[in-house]
Amino acid sequence: MTHDSTALLEGDDRAPVVSLRGVSLSYGSNVVLRDVDLDFAPGRITALLGANGAGKSTLIKALSGANPRYAGSISVAGTEVALTSPTVARLHGISAVHQKVADGIVPGLTVAENVLLDNLAGARGVMRSRRRDLAAARRALALLGLDWSDRVLSQDARDLRISDAQLVTLARALRHTPRLLILDEPTSALTSAEADRLFDVLRALRADGLAIVYVSHRFGEIEALADSVVVLRDGTVQSHSPRPFEWNGILHDMLGRATELAQKREHVHRGGTVVAEVQGVPLFPEARPLSLTIRGGEVLGVLGLIGAGKSELAEVLGGLARPAGGSLTLNGAPYAPRRPGDAIAAGVVLVPEDRQRQAILPGWSITQTVSVPFLTESSRWGTLRRDLETDRAAAVVADLEVVTESVQTSTDDLSGGNQQKVIVGRWLSANPRLAVLDEPFRGVDIAARRGIGAHLNTLAQSGNAAVVFSSDVDEILEVSDRIVVLVAGEVALDGYADTLDRATIVTAFIGADTTPERTTA
Repeated sequence: MTHDSTALLEGDDRAPVVSLRGVSLSYGSNVVLRDVDLDFAPGRITALLGANGAGKSTLIKALSGANPRYAGSISVAGTEVALTSPTVARLHGISAVHQKVADGIVPGLTVAENVLLDNLAGARGVMRSRRRDLAAARRALALLGLDWSDRVLSQDARDLRISDAQLVTLARALRHTPRLLILDEPTSALTSAEADRLFDVLRALRADGLAIVYVSHRFGEIEALADSVVVLRDGTVQSHSPRPFEWNGILHDMLGRATELAQKREHVHRGGTVVAEVQGVPLFPEARPLSLTIRGGEVLGVLGLIGAGKSELAEVLGGLARPAGGSLTLNGAPYAPRRPGDAIAAGVVLVPEDRQRQAILPGWSITQTVSVPFLTESSRWGTLRRDLETDRAAAVVADLEVVTESVQTSTDDLSGGNQQKVIVGRWLSANPRLAVLDEPFRGVDIAARRGIGAHLNTLAQSGNAAVVFSSDVDEILEVSDRIVVLVAGEVALDGYADTLDRATIVTAFIGADTTPERTTA
């Protein structure tokens, strides 16, 4: 491991594609980046790692032109440039796919138009052809091995699932044949097959000389793809490591303390009282009805690929969707919420999969975001008490270690991982009877993931229940007492963590990929 942040990999004497010298950026008095020096070499994948709030997203915004208020210099092919907007950055060969997928999709435009969005922005007065648009969109998606029908390309992009929206933004970025491609958590919403296909594309682009910056909290992906790892902490470059990676050292640089990469659940708890039951509920028209018991005193991990029925089951439990059949019980009584408000009133909360579309209101502060479902609790005699709102938000920030200057900071201005901590903390602050969390660790660093897991364990040990839905085996192994594997809407495995080995879980998880046909394929 080297702390020479401008060093290229040994034996690579090619001139860097993009260089940063003394790049700094502040929000008011909060210095987010401090004197960052980095070189990105052609034909190399550089992994950019750091805890939530380390400055990764801010660095990406500076590089992609999304935040031109940086100090210092950025050079492309040896020439200093001013990256004043994303359009200017693209003209210089820098394309970025940001973590907030929803920000890259324009509702009201078709899927094809969203793929071609950069062209449409400057196409005033230009005659367009639907046939040519569809052909151009198909060519872009083919770079990712996708063959979507004209019907799908012609539908409104607002109807895309989050995983397909992610693929659209990736295809758009690759259309421009960039010199530097920046990917921020690109697999967070992809199926295993889609992620593997993306990795093949990235390896081919690397072989063609593209420089790639890859941001992920999934260390297995970094190990498989990256040529070097750059670690940011508190806005400064801590280290730059070439292969082979020494992960304990990298984690120390990320977190500022010794941390083990792999961590087994030390004590597996077996619950007692049945908190909720799902009885004969079909998650898909072609799937057998599903039955599942959720017990207090344990954290239940539900593992499955995207399309396996995780989100469908989470939404049924959380009152976001009504089951097509069967029934649910809560605390031994019939449970049939017509809307999320009914579920919350019954003591059931849902952390949804897509925080941007389903959990965050643009422009709202942390305080407002945390308190909005609980205004009655923050009121006295019909009057909203700002001090009670602030106290609740401050408790969430402290408990989940949200990196922010103030609880009045806009949630939009937080890093993706800190946004996720705010949303998770909001619902856990209600001390729910049943907490349902759909992909709660998306974009969250390893320390925060373990912190959230500890909170879920505390909730369960008070006699309540928590259900965590994830497509990541290691996440489920780390936080769960009991593990259920879903395949095509059906239970393929159900057992306690201390009776299951990883191989058995993985075999059930990916051994028979029989997920229903995608609506956008």
